[in-house]
Amino acid sequence: MMLSNYYLIFKSALTNKFCDEIVKYSLSQKDNIATTGGYEKKLSKQDLKKLKTVRDSNVVWLNENWIYKEIHPFLIEANKKAGWNYNWDYSESCQFTKYKIGQYYTWHTDTITNVPNGKIRKISMSCVLSDSNEYEGGEFEFDFRNYNPNMRDEHKHVHRINNKLPKGSIIVFPSFIWHRVKPVTSGTRYSLVSWHVGDPFK
Repeated sequence: MMLSNYYLIFKSALTNKFCDEIVKYSLSQKDNIATTGGYEKKLSKQDLKKLKTVRDSNVVWLNENWIYKEIHPFLIEANKKAGWNYNWDYSESCQFTKYKIGQYYTWHTDTITNVPNGKIRKISMSCVLSDSNEYEGGEFEFDFRNYNPNMRDEHKHVHRINNKLPKGSIIVFPSFIWHRVKPVTSGTRYSLVSWHVGDPFK
């Protein structure tokens, strides 16, 4: 699939108050070890060891209308402005993600095939909830080639999103784009991720 725009950024789109409310609410909930594949699952010791080679973070699942009300306008605008015009039906639960020192998420796409009713993830959103001075590392990077960067030399093809995006900024991109979060080296990085699903591409 050819794209003219691989992602859109809305800087400081969400208010500090809104971001702080998400963080405060999420930290009051029980978190879970982040898994891959879209849904929480019971992990054996072997599964956990394997998972740590791919992803290491803690998450809280959120399904709050007050969150969707704030982020959906940016999803709609990005889908139109970028020229994707993807048809989507609904949003999955949001994922509040906490990256502490040393935690990360290696190269991956958000596309999964086990969404109910034969749907797929089509558009992803990542919202910055931390002030830029609250953590170091944790860079968000893209690789726009259509294969796993882990399998080939990616250094010449990495596109890094400025690690110092202001709090409240939103990155919107097609869910099939390869991306990663590099290890946090100090502080804690908070983000809110959401996926918006619809019928498979034809």
